[in-house]
Amino acid sequence: MKSAIIDVGGGMRGIYAAGVMDCCMEAKIRFDVGIGVSAGSANTTSYAAGQKGRNYVFYTEYSNRKEYMSFSNFMRKKSYIDMDYVYGVLSNSDGENPLDYPAIAASSMELITVATNALTGEAKYFDKSDIAQDNYDVVKASCSIPLVCHPYIVNGVPYYDGALSDPIPVEKAFTMGCDKVVLILTRQKDFRRVPGKDQMIARGIRRKYPRAAARMEQRAELYNTSLDKAVRYEREGRLLIVAPDDLCGMDTLTRDKAAMDRFYKKGLEDGRAVIRYMKE
Repeated sequence: MKSAIIDVGGGMRGIYAAGVMDCCMEAKIRFDVGIGVSAGSANTTSYAAGQKGRNYVFYTEYSNRKEYMSFSNFMRKKSYIDMDYVYGVLSNSDGENPLDYPAIAASSMELITVATNALTGEAKYFDKSDIAQDNYDVVKASCSIPLVCHPYIVNGVPYYDGALSDPIPVEKAFTMGCDKVVLILTRQKDFRRVPGKDQMIARGIRRKYPRAAARMEQRAELYNTSLDKAVRYEREGRLLIVAPDDLCGMDTLTRDKAAMDRFYKKGLEDGRAVIRYMKE
């Protein structure tokens, strides 16, 4: 058996997935593969490092700092979220809350970080060899939401959020040979995207990145089709979907501490389903 955990991200809603993973870490549940999209890549890297509770602090404390996300950042750096602050200043070995890179390197978990090549619109699946001590650029790339952030450059190539090209990378887990898969959503399982906001964002990036814009225009269709497939796979017994039954007042950029705490606790509770599934 080869197992995988997939976190599709969702900005600040990712605190739910952090709760699910903290529950799993508490129960000493390990996976062979961790696949992260957007904010989900931050959760999976902390999971690979075995740093229970680390991401909770990022969501509930650091996110309220203007250095983390603010219109001031956007005016100065053209990015509402300062990726270099979050995954550099805070996360480097000399930072306030370092990511334990030696633990990641020593872990047997294969780590996949999904980003979107802004020039081609194609998915890029970075692996553990693309991460180094104090170099988490692939995570920054995976989290770079169009318009909210400028694309992040990795090895001379601009990348946007992985959700544009592979929002629910279940097929990636299957191609890696995984036959026991946990998929964490940060919206209800019956949620389906509508293209309105995606079309607006696409217009904002089309001149410079036309192929990424085309992906953005197709994002709702791709997400909905991918989720429908995942639901079918769950019925067939090929994976487990873990999703909240209520968002607890959370959305992509919500920073209300009480709402975050409620959503995190819901993730902790829902994580018990993962423990049962992994012990079957």
